[in-house]
Amino acid sequence: MSPDIAVIIPAMNEADAIAKVIADIPPGIVEEIIVVNNGSNDATPDIARHAGATVLDEPRQGYGFACMRGVNYLAARRNKPDIVVFLDADYSDYPSEMTDLIRPIVEQDYDMVIGCRSVNKNSSGAMPLQQIWGNSLAKLLVKLFYGVSFGDLGPFRAIKFSSLLALDMKDRTYGWPVEMQLKALKRGLRIYEVPVSYRPRIGKSKISGTVRGTLWAGYKIISTIVKYR
Repeated sequence: MSPDIAVIIPAMNEADAIAKVIADIPPGIVEEIIVVNNGSNDATPDIARHAGATVLDEPRQGYGFACMRGVNYLAARRNKPDIVVFLDADYSDYPSEMTDLIRPIVEQDYDMVIGCRSVNKNSSGAMPLQQIWGNSLAKLLVKLFYGVSFGDLGPFRAIKFSSLLALDMKDRTYGWPVEMQLKALKRGLRIYEVPVSYRPRIGKSKISGTVRGTLWAGYKIISTIVKYR
């Protein structure tokens, strides 16, 4: 029997990208695509709905708020999904590679799979310098505090839904992805990493595209790493 797979896509003002993201999700493997409209003032929710996604509204801005809105929606479904995939709405990830994230869970019973943005698979300029530095610092701190070397802390990932609920996620902003990895690590979940491609996003980043966004995201990620050590 094929697993029930749901996709959660947090989105804020991604009208130029969201239809491309949804269209590139491999057909026939996903039961429901959920776009969480995180305070957009453009046509993002209408475009996502027209593209076939379930659109939820989360007016409280924050990556974790948006992700949790999608998680709570799935938890309230009569038929819970087996696996949930988190995917960015800016078209920087390659949704077509979703099958690579799902396969280790289905075939080898891993609990969570992280999409590791490989240098060899990145398009030129895909990650701004400040994002590269911040990601490298965060990985170094994880290694120092937890003794584990992750290849990436990126948001493109798949996880068993039951395992995700057991993590009791708390962060509601940029610390969400690293909190998930650290809690999964501490709970002894089986974690796997697969290389994924990465390209320059469509439009300007709300995080790395501004000094304030970069500093705030960096603070949240580092404070989360310290909090759960």
